[in-house]
Amino acid sequence: MPMKIAILEDNEDRRTAMRCCLADRLHQYEVQFFDDASAMIAYLKNNLADTVVVSLDHDLDLKPGEGGRWLDPGTGREIADYLAEQPASFPVIIHTSNGDAAVGMELVLQDAGWNTHRVVPMEDNEWIHGHWLRTIRNAIVGSAKRRRSEQTISGEQA
Repeated sequence: MPMKIAILEDNEDRRTAMRCCLADRLHQYEVQFFDDASAMIAYLKNNLADTVVVSLDHDLDLKPGEGGRWLDPGTGREIADYLAEQPASFPVIIHTSNGDAAVGMELVLQDAGWNTHRVVPMEDNEWIHGHWLRTIRNAIVGSAKRRRSEQTISGEQA
């Protein structure tokens, strides 16, 4: 079963840039995008063990619903709160321009033992090709190295 990258992002231009970067550099992973917090939580409930990294936006735009009503897709904080209740198992990238929300997401995750990284979006999408992609890659590699080190230590102690 392929390992997975899960991304909460509602901006289609950003999603396209992220998809392109990941297909070029990290093509071995299955990538899932979400624009709704509850849909991402449902996905993670079934795929937590196969996930290698999550990247979270915070502010999500309202979505049009039936009868002209607007639907609230939630926020990245809901994902952070869900993950904080799970055993820490992979890095979480926080890629929101909402500084206060980013700090809150980082704190709840770090308090629960999760490894977090922060990427601040810019007006254009060059930050995706540069800082975000490097952060995703380094987080995956760093997490794999930590797991190997922990396995070696526990194997030596057994």
